[in-house]
Amino acid sequence: MAVVEVKNLEGVKVREHQLPDEVFSAPPNQDLLWEAVKGRLASLRRGTHSTKSRGEVSGGGKKPWRQKGTGRARAGGIRSSLWRHGSIAHGPKPRDYSAKLPAKMYLGALRSALAAKFQDSRLTVVDAYELNEPKTKQLRVALDKLGIEKSVLVVNDAPNRNLQLSARNLPGCDLKRHHELHAYDVLSHDGLLISESALVRLEEALR
Repeated sequence: MAVVEVKNLEGVKVREHQLPDEVFSAPPNQDLLWEAVKGRLASLRRGTHSTKSRGEVSGGGKKPWRQKGTGRARAGGIRSSLWRHGSIAHGPKPRDYSAKLPAKMYLGALRSALAAKFQDSRLTVVDAYELNEPKTKQLRVALDKLGIEKSVLVVNDAPNRNLQLSARNLPGCDLKRHHELHAYDVLSHDGLLISESALVRLEEALR
């Protein structure tokens, strides 16, 4: 069974935590990760693009010239999509791009993302987020002691106001609850910092 060190915010090892092999020892499924990332990025699209169809372009209610006898091509209005300042034929309209994965694929992708972080030695487990006051500097010092220098995803299982206020102004640091975790969130950060209690909750959900 895989084992990970549990540290405190001072970077000192407190104990070891055994990880289930079915979650953290299996090779990451690249296909599932690709589907999860693609679906997440699609869901982030606003989809507010819009062009005007022929019925929405102003003007052009009158036939510009008679049907026959002028030598020119037939024209029913000056707002045709063939004309300058005319409508857009088959242009984009507001739509919803969100794509929801089936539950088993979602959990499988999350398992693969967590396994990838653990196997790359980018998973850090702390016993608790004990912050006396909401200070960004205090959290930055704790991250430095834990050896986390780049972007990090901080995961906790319970609301922690001091942690929330300390993390919101820290560049490259995002905070998530364990039940909000997505494979894309894990993969888009260099490191993963998670409390031991949140890790236990995830293990129960992913087995």
